[in-house]
Amino acid sequence: MKIIKSILRVCLALFMVGIGTVHFLRPEPFVSIVPDYLPYPLMLVYVSGFFEILGGVGLLIPKVSRYAAWGLVALYIAVFPANVHMAIHQLPFQGEVHPIGNWVRLPFQIVLIAWAYWLTRPDAASAEAKP
Repeated sequence: MKIIKSILRVCLALFMVGIGTVHFLRPEPFVSIVPDYLPYPLMLVYVSGFFEILGGVGLLIPKVSRYAAWGLVALYIAVFPANVHMAIHQLPFQGEVHPIGNWVRLPFQIVLIAWAYWLTRPDAASAEAKP
């Protein structure tokens, strides 16, 4: 199980660094889904991208990986309203409206929360080694 967890940790880390980088290279699609009631949408996209990259890199550093996973849990919860906003208002993402895709993002966000939460848990072997 430890090998599977390590592989999934790296997969999530690469995904987060990748998507966080996209927030800086092509912020417009992300800006378009920021709810109207939040100020400074471009800044929020950059901030979320920064924390996505930070969380992804943190997952790869053993001493901080559990903290990084907790940070990603918090981040996924924080950006969830943008995904709900996008689904309810059928907002386009990258120039197109994806009515079903906008709703599919919501359970996917829950999967990401569960995935990151699982990475906060100590491995069974290390938990058994503690007195």
